[in-house]
Amino acid sequence: MNFDAVLIAGPTASGKSALALALAQKLGGVVINADSMQVYREAPILTAAPDARARACVPHLLYGHVSALDAYSAGRYGADAATALAQAQAMGRLPIFAGGTGLYFTALTDGLSDMPAIPAPVRAAARALAARIGPEALHARLAERDPATAAGLRPTDPQRVTRAWEVLEATGRPLVEWQRLKGTPVLAGLKPAKFVIDIPRQSLRARIARRFVEMVDQGGLEEAVALKDLAPELPAARLLGLRPLQALAAGELSREAALARAITDTQRFAKRQMTWFRHRMTDYDWIDANMSNFIAKMSEVPA
Repeated sequence: MNFDAVLIAGPTASGKSALALALAQKLGGVVINADSMQVYREAPILTAAPDARARACVPHLLYGHVSALDAYSAGRYGADAATALAQAQAMGRLPIFAGGTGLYFTALTDGLSDMPAIPAPVRAAARALAARIGPEALHARLAERDPATAAGLRPTDPQRVTRAWEVLEATGRPLVEWQRLKGTPVLAGLKPAKFVIDIPRQSLRARIARRFVEMVDQGGLEEAVALKDLAPELPAARLLGLRPLQALAAGELSREAALARAITDTQRFAKRQMTWFRHRMTDYDWIDANMSNFIAKMSEVPA
């Protein structure tokens, strides 16, 4: 093959996991997660993580390997992805990275900033402050001390605002300064084949709606209830559908209203994913939903 790794990016519900599985079966690969929500073990249904049947077909790495209570980061993903890559190479299998998190693909191909370690007391104080005054007030404080970083953050995003605040508190330097310091790409020295799945908007919206209803019927509601005490500043709190389903379980929303809100949120998220891919992944090949043709074409790539 004239490539030694494969990257498959795509919006939620685009079929990237199924494509990665089929390609891994055809080419003797290992499927490695590149999705920020599928790393959490407590919500395999709501994150649409590969099921036991898929995992029995080929090795799958970095799925459900951390707790939702863990403040997992893109930096940690980069380190974990490097370990997974080494495992795939030790097995003599083709590493196939599949997911929808643009920043994870950046870690693979371009490298991420070497972010500083945050002392536990500083992190705890930042979270306590965010919980006490709320993310918008914390964003206002951040804007006074670090306007450059604050300008790029939504005031309603507790996880990112808190992260920026704790970095400033721990280091005295703005987060944007640290972000300019690029690290080593996970795939440095390799020749990856890079793809983005492109599905017509209306088709994707229909797939999202259909899949979310299926996830709820298969146990997604129970997963949401089990995470009802999850702190809002944790990354896992951004899990799609989590809050509407918790409102459904609490009797605050009807099933119809909860599903509608969750589906709308997911569709909007998919739109943001596509925007990222179009602006940041200009050197990726865009492929349509005809997976069988793609797999056949990849299988014919000359050695």
